[in-house]
Amino acid sequence: MKKTLILATLTALTLSLAACGTSKTATETAKATASTAVKATDKKADLVVAGVVFQEDQFMKLLSLGYQDAAKAASVKVLTGNTANDQAKEAELINTYISQKVNGIAISPLNENASIAALKKADESGVKIAITNTALTNAPFAVGGYTSDNKNIGQITGKAAAQYIKEKLDGKAKIAILQFKSQLPEQSADRVNGFLDEVKKVNPNVEVVADQDAWIQDKAVSVMGDILTAHSDVNIIWSANEGGTIGATMAVKNAGKAGKVAVFGTDASDQLISMLKDKDNILQAITGQNPYDIGYKAMDLLIKGLKGEDISASKGKTTIIDGILLSRANPESISKFEADLKAKMSK
Repeated sequence: MKKTLILATLTALTLSLAACGTSKTATETAKATASTAVKATDKKADLVVAGVVFQEDQFMKLLSLGYQDAAKAASVKVLTGNTANDQAKEAELINTYISQKVNGIAISPLNENASIAALKKADESGVKIAITNTALTNAPFAVGGYTSDNKNIGQITGKAAAQYIKEKLDGKAKIAILQFKSQLPEQSADRVNGFLDEVKKVNPNVEVVADQDAWIQDKAVSVMGDILTAHSDVNIIWSANEGGTIGATMAVKNAGKAGKVAVFGTDASDQLISMLKDKDNILQAITGQNPYDIGYKAMDLLIKGLKGEDISASKGKTTIIDGILLSRANPESISKFEADLKAKMSK
């Protein structure tokens, strides 16, 4: 009887010790799990991303501001970079970010083909990539991207110019073009073709008498001044970007041809809006983009991917954000756009 009692006691004690051992292991496991979760959270909090543009105009400043605001909203550290229109510098900057072990890069690439190699290398090194302001020809590795459609940008201004030519010039015009084909040939060609397609649909008798590169303001003033001297019959000018549009408008004013030559252009900035509102009546219409939203949405998408959210629907794809027409014919649209632009730039 005593032997049986002793055995029962020993058995109970063994089970009790076993239970205590199990309880301790569970507690340790829970602590380990919690520790892992904290580390994962810390890792997300410590994310570092880069936002890259390629020049210093207002468009690119707004694009960069979008990058920065999206990162700030997600409590993620952001570095900013500028490739200065230099393909070699673009590759060098990407390599620098790889060596710095940034987690992701949102970038406006210089070339839809030539930029791919460096970006693919970054992806293979574990750096996620989001694309802005262009659509790469073959980048299935990118988390996605946002851009304007360059042909659409040209078409929007082209429709406004077509109406102007029809109503004020009886469907006939001598057109001078400023573009940036030696800088970004694909984008520039799309804008030019979009513009001319719409103009010629309505006015088949228009003639392009000059087509040159000049995308920086000072250069555009000089180039367009020479064009106006060589082609005194030019009565319509279209430029493919901000600097060219500003320069062309200034050149017309300098030549004393306000009221004789109408300018149409691309992009929207404080200076271009002032020119649209100027009583000299030279600049007639521009198509603005939304670089802030392009930058913000791309960076937001990049960070979501880095934090493990499902971004499979956007993988390797580029979402188009439509352009916005600003015209003397609709001063209300100019005022609304101007107020929004000032609000963003004052941040």
